[in-house]
Order: sequence, then structure tokens, then C-alpha cells
Amino acid sequence: MSARQARGRGRKLTPPAVKQAAVELGIPLDQPTKMKDGRLAARLAELSLDVVVVVAFGRILPPDILAVPRYGCINVHASALPRWRGAAPIQRAVLAGDAHTAVALMKMDEGLDTGPVYRTVQTPIAPMETSGALFERLATLGADALDELLEVFPQVPAPTPQSEDGMTHAAMLSKKEGRVQWDRPAQALVDHVRGMDPWPVAFTLRDELPLKLFGAALSSHPQADHAPGTIVAVDGDGVHVAARDGAVCLSQVQPAGKRRMDASAWAAGRQIRPGDPI
Repeated sequence: MSARQARGRGRKLTPPAVKQAAVELGIPLDQPTKMKDGRLAARLAELSLDVVVVVAFGRILPPDILAVPRYGCINVHASALPRWRGAAPIQRAVLAGDAHTAVALMKMDEGLDTGPVYRTVQTPIAPMETSGALFERLATLGADALDELLEVFPQVPAPTPQSEDGMTHAAMLSKKEGRVQWDRPAQALVDHVRGMDPWPVAFTLRDELPLKLFGAALSSHPQADHAPGTIVAVDGDGVHVAARDGAVCLSQVQPAGKRRMDASAWAAGRQIRPGDPI
């Protein structure tokens, strides 16, 4: 677990929720900064552990740690392995427009999410579901699946080795990836906006300042002869922006230094009209 995480507009360092809960419940807590100096392996060895559970840790465990528990380390991974191995499986699935994803309970090895899988719980991704909403659902699915596995562990079937067929890499997201490229297909833009929500958030530049975008859906308005990135219409549903092959409706926006607001109210306040660039 990271010792602290930057949160809020001021990016103030605060303890993660797991640490706060551990402190409140009086559960022993250790937050190592290094994985390969042997200290964590030695600390875990003192506990005579049967199994170690790893969730959203963000670090690859070295062999000495993997070897400590009697039955190995189990990772709760938010994808249908081998699809989306890596740091951002939830966001990458949404960004790619995947119709389904899963939670996989995997026995860890020395690779990046390459270990054999005990169990996979599939779930559909709703057309308008954001990465944040999907994260919350998968967290519950993963916790329930883990509870069921541990209740009977280690009297479970041996984990199934992963195939390399269909393997994809879920690279960590960066802020610059949030910028929208309006000449992409409309559905790809919808997936981009919901995949970047809640972080790093999709944005476009307006007057050289970022305008954050939320609540994207395919628009019912025709693109007509509007160039990608220009306004097609403004109505009660939001601001409709031309894409490569259609239009996207944005229900909410957040101008730089302002609060999040309805896109139609934002457009009305700035007297934005069809044909204007967003």
C-alpha cells in the first residue's frame, strides 16, 4: 500500500482508505517503500502465513515475497485475463469499448499479471458506464469472489494457466491522454470520455484552457457539413459536437477554475452557436 495518496484540488497527501480502516480497527499495518531489500519478506515470514492477498498494490512482488506464504499469493485483478494485464485494466477496457470485463483471482508469479487463474467472474459493461462506476462494481464482485474462494481454500482446483492468445497490455494512464481528438469516430469519443472519468478526465482546449468533458453519448443530431470539433447543436440534452462520422452529446462540462455544470447552461452563458468550435 502506498503510504499516502494525492487527493483533491490541492493534491494534498492523505492516507489511503485501507490504512484508515486498519488504524480504526486496530489491525497491524506495514507500509514498505521498497520491495527488493528483503525487509518485507522477512516481516511476512515471521507471520507463518498460509496465503497473501494482493489488491491494487501497483508493484510487482519479487520472488522472495512470493515464496513466503505456504500456498502463494492471490491477486484480485479487474479484467478477463489475459486481456488487459497491467496497471489500468478497468480504464483500458472502457476506452476500448469492451462489452464485457471480469474479475480474475490469480495465483501470482514473477510476471506482470501472468499467473494461473483460480476463478473468473464475468460482467457486462453498460454502454454509458464510466471507469469510476465500473471500478465500484468490480470492487464488490472481487470482494465477494475472494470471500468465496478463501472460505474453502486451499481445497480448490488448481489454477488454470493463462493463454497468451488475446493478451493486451493495460498501460498506466497519463493526464495528456485525456485530450480529445475530435476527428475520431463518434463511438470512440463516447468511450474516451467515459473511460477517462473520474481520472484523468477527458478535455479539450478552448481559448488555450482545458475544458473538461463528462456524460458523453451518441447524438441524435446529424453531423451535416460540420467539421469535427465544431458545435452541431445545443439543446436540453447538452452540447452536440461533430466527430468524424457523426456527433457526440456532452451533458456536462467543467471550465478551467470553475465548477462542473450542465453543458447547455455553459453554452448559453457563452452564447455558443452551431458552427462554433467547442
